This record gives sequence, structure tokens and C-alpha cells, in this order.
Amino acid sequence: AAAPGGCGLGMDTRLDQETARWLRWDKNPLTLESVKQLIADGNKEELEKCFGARMEFGTAGLRAPMGAGISRMNGLTIIQTTQGFCRYLEKQFSDLKQRGVVISFDARAHPPSGGNSRRFARLAATTFITQGIPVYLFSDITPTPFVPYTVLHLKLCAGIMITASHNPKQDNGYKVYWDNGAQITSPHDKGISRAIEENLEPWPQAWDDSLLNGSPLLHDPSASINKSYFEDLKKYCFHRSVNRETKVKFVHTSVHGVGHDFVQSAFKAFDFAPPEAVPEQKDPDPEFPTVKYPNPEEGKGVLTLSFALADKTKARIILANDPDADRLAVAEKQDSGEWRVFSGNELGALLGWWLFTSWKEKNQDHSALKDIYMLSSTVSSKILRAIALKEGFHFEETLTGFKWMGNRARQLIDQGKNVLFAFEEAIGYMCCPFVLDKDGVSAAVISAELASFLATKNLTLSQQLKAIYVEYGYHITKASYFICHDQGTIKQLFENLRNYDGKNNYPKTCGRFAISGIRDLTTGYDDSQPDKKAVLPTSKSSQMITFTFANGGVATMRTSGTEPKIKYYSELCAPPGNSDPEQLKKELNELVSAIEEHFFQPQKYNLQPKAE
Repeated sequence: AAAPGGCGLGMDTRLDQETARWLRWDKNPLTLESVKQLIADGNKEELEKCFGARMEFGTAGLRAPMGAGISRMNGLTIIQTTQGFCRYLEKQFSDLKQRGVVISFDARAHPPSGGNSRRFARLAATTFITQGIPVYLFSDITPTPFVPYTVLHLKLCAGIMITASHNPKQDNGYKVYWDNGAQITSPHDKGISRAIEENLEPWPQAWDDSLLNGSPLLHDPSASINKSYFEDLKKYCFHRSVNRETKVKFVHTSVHGVGHDFVQSAFKAFDFAPPEAVPEQKDPDPEFPTVKYPNPEEGKGVLTLSFALADKTKARIILANDPDADRLAVAEKQDSGEWRVFSGNELGALLGWWLFTSWKEKNQDHSALKDIYMLSSTVSSKILRAIALKEGFHFEETLTGFKWMGNRARQLIDQGKNVLFAFEEAIGYMCCPFVLDKDGVSAAVISAELASFLATKNLTLSQQLKAIYVEYGYHITKASYFICHDQGTIKQLFENLRNYDGKNNYPKTCGRFAISGIRDLTTGYDDSQPDKKAVLPTSKSSQMITFTFANGGVATMRTSGTEPKIKYYSELCAPPGNSDPEQLKKELNELVSAIEEHFFQPQKYNLQPKAE
């Protein structure tokens, strides 16, 4: 028999209970009606999709499609998530009611379900205010980095950003920062998850966001944060007079996201003329009508309109932000007339070199070198390591993702160290430690200053990148992925690498390439350490193995936390001096082909290659 108020579809009682609670608790007519309709139609398959499993709250918060049900982003799941987060913060901070939290949002919207980032941010704010907790809610869209900036600037307990970054248009997300200004790490995610499960029923005034109007607990930090962020940014402008005079022209695209106004302000702060904005993409548009994926990492497809505008205006440099403006892609017109889109690793090399060079000019006292640090993630290029070795500062690598770099940077800063730069290959850069996360606004204007400075020496970004490689050693990288929707297959593929010869041994060779070292961060094994134990934290829930080859190559295979992909990252590092980059590229391509053939075995495991 059906549970009281259930839909009597002979579904399992759990699904009945979930839908019954939904009908009691959801006050958004659009999602409520759509669930009633699914029940009336007996659409078991769709109900299972919406109610089969609650979105998992991880260290990156939530990310899922907008729509009805506990597996989606909607008013009710935002309320439930924020109630749990609120209770968890109350336990962690005795002064939460004095300090409060910051909340901001991007421009995403999903008309069919009535979900949008602004609405979600208001519901989250309402939750805190009903509990007597001050909320600094931005009155309009901001880049993601403005949230960690505000946490530090106003010494708040936490920050929430409603965004799905560069995901497809139907998605949204809920990203969380701790009081140290960095993204949360484990075990906070587990604690918040538990608290969400304990606070599922909406509190009495949960849906009444009119409580925000005129509440003494609600503050709008927009004006003051806008002012102080760009004031702080000015400290990273090293060549104001060059910027004023420069003949280099820039095109900027915000790819239908939030970046336009903020990059314009950043250029003004550095005394630049404003960059030319791609008109079709400069205003926020949740439909992202001119691109297939709103992700500048995808390279040339997203930049088609930028290339056209740059060719028309004779601009040589294109700066492209992703929709929440925490990432940056840069392209430069070559003498051949071709456009070169720099990889995240190449721009990381340029920005790292630039920030160190600029620091060195200002600090003649070299004893300060011992406190200088740069960070990058373990799947990013090791170019900063080569620069650090030669120049005498410190380089550290962290696990993949800015939460690790942000938290490590925080520890170092608290020890009195100076963290000049951190980056990851996924076009994320932290150029100014007043934001302990990637920031595409500061990276855009600092890249512009770098290009303008080089132009005074008759150098392009491409020529400077080559000079860096000649001085510190060529670092050639290649990354890609295979798509696999079956978790069992993925697990089997990695287990077979751990038991390559049938006797629980890792492979000794890959095709003609000899393997000299193995680090497995799933199991915690590292044969380069005296005790064979890995130094970086390990995680049994995700797969990650790094192979070092006798020819100076390094390759990492790992699973993605957010997509059905097995990714690989490979790099060939040559010592400084005259190397032949074409020969190195050929060698790396052969190494990658061997890895695909022997380690991925796409035929055997039925893997889909990346679509070019």
C-alpha cells in the first residue's frame, strides 16, 4: 500500500517518503507542480532521477542541474543545505553572531524550474538572518573571488558563492569558503553533510525572503568591497607609466558571465585604456547563446568572436574569463597571422616568471628569498620548480585543486612567508595573496601589464615563454582524457595497473619507455620515499597514479571529481640549455601514445576518446 500522501506507484517506500516530504515542504509552485505531474503520470524513471539520491556535499560544495527533487539545485535543497551549514557554523564559531557570513551569486537562471543564482542567494541569506546571524549579501552579481576576498577583508566566519562556474547552462552550484579565506577541506564537508541530513525540514520562515528587506542584520558590501579590492589590486601594478603609454591593444570577453565590469575596473586601476569587449558576450546571459560550452579551457571554439573582433580592431592579445571570472585564457596573434592560445601551464610559466622578476626588482635584499614561495598542483607543469631551483626561492606542489593551494598558502602566510604565486593547469591563477583562490580578474590585468612591458622590449608573450624555457629548461606538456561512465570499469583499469604482472607489481615499462618511479595517491605508495610512503595526502575514494620515466617524463592518470572522465597529464622536462623543442614534442607524443595504448587500453575498456 502507498504511504499516506505518497503516490502509490508501487515504488519503494523510500521514494514514496521522499516525494511525500517534498509535497509538504516545497513552496516553489513550478517545482512543486512538476513533481505532482510526475506522480500523476506514474513516471517512475524521472522520479528516481529526481529523488533517488541527495546531492552530495563535498569540499567543492554542491554542483548539479537546476530542477525539482533532492538530486537537483532548487529552492528547497538550497534551504536544506544552508540550514545544515548554519548549524555546523554555530558549532564551530562561538562568535558567529558577531562576525557573520558573506553570500554572492553569478547570473545563472533556469526558467522552467524558477531557479536562479540570485534567488538561491536570497534564500540562503534568509536562513542565516532568521537565526540572528549577520549576512553580507552582494546586491548584484560578482566574480567568485570576491567571496573569499570579502571573508578575509571583513574577518567573517564563512562565505557562500552560488555559481556553477563554466558548467553547462542548466547547472548551478553552492561553493563554500572557511574563515581562513580558502575553500573548505575535509572533514568539514562530512560535518556539513551530516548537519544537512539533520535539518531537512524547512524552518518556519525559511521561504519568506521578504524578511531581508530592512533587516538590521543584512548588509550590502558591494560598494565598499569594490573599492577596497581594486585598491589592493593596485599594489600589483609595477609599470603604471608603461600601461598609460602602451600601444598594445586588448580584447576581453566575459563569455556571457559576470566578468565585464570588473575587468574594466581592473584596467582602470592599472591606468590602462579599457580593453575592447566582445559585444555579443559582454552582458550576462544564462543561455550562453554564442558558445557550445561556456568554458575558455575548451580553447578556440569559445574564442571565435574574440578572434574576429581582435582582427577587426588590430588587437594582438585576447583575455577570456570563464562565466564566474575565476579562470583566464590568453591568446596572442603570431607573426604568421595565426592565433596562439596559451595552455594553463604556459601562462603559469609566464605569470610565475613575471611576478618573481617584479618582486626581485623591488627587493634588492636577497636574504628575503628564503621566505618566498610559489605553489602549483601536482598535475600542473613543474616549470616553477625549475625557476625556484635556479633563483633560490621555495616551490611546493599540492594535490589537485585550489582548495589545497589556498589552504597551504594560508599556512605559509601565517608563518610569515610570502606566497608570490600559485597556479593550476586548468587555467586558474592566484597572483595576489589577498584572494586565496584562483582569480581571473587580477590575472587578466596582470597579464595585460606583462604584455605591455614586454612590448617595450620588442618581445611578445610567445618569445618570452621561449626565453623562459631556454633559461630554465624546456617543459613540454600534453593533457587529455577518456570518457567512461562506468565506475566499475574505471576501478578495474586502475587495479590492473597495480597488478600489472599478476604478482601485485606496478608496470616497469610502458612500451619502449622505462619507468623509474611510481607514486599512487589512492593507496599512499611512493617508491621514491625511503619508507615507500607518499608525502601528499591520500584518498581511497579517487584514483590517482603518477609514473616517472627514465627519459625525464612524468605522467599522472586520475579520475575526475566532477565529470565521467579518466584524465591524464604528461610532461617532459629538459635541463636548461639548448634543447630541441620539436624533438621533445615528438618524444612526448610517443610517450603519450604508449600510455594510451598500454595503460588506458581504450578498446579493452570501451573508453570514448576526447572529441576534438
